[in-house]
Amino acid sequence: MTITAAMNSAASGMFAQQSRLAATADNIANALSTGYDRRDTRMTTSSTGGVTATAVSSHTVDETANVDLGEDMLSLIETEIAFKANASAFETGADLWDVLMSIKRD
Repeated sequence: MTITAAMNSAASGMFAQQSRLAATADNIANALSTGYDRRDTRMTTSSTGGVTATAVSSHTVDETANVDLGEDMLSLIETEIAFKANASAFETGADLWDVLMSIKRD
């Protein structure tokens, strides 16, 4: 795997976590909304590397919102950890590029 591929993979992971965060925020904001259909985030890997996120409805018909605040708070924590891990991998790739550029100049 090249440095660029690793950085692209990390960037796609950060974008996927951003989508997951948006879906979770919608769930929390609509926790008391009547008839709100909870959104789950599905992660799929790409054939070229990286990951994509898709928010899908849970498709339950109910008078009240089907949001579990405990589950969504846990999802926020998991999202934060995953985003930080991808950001760290991206920063490492950027650092490697800096080292390679300094070697090239010398």
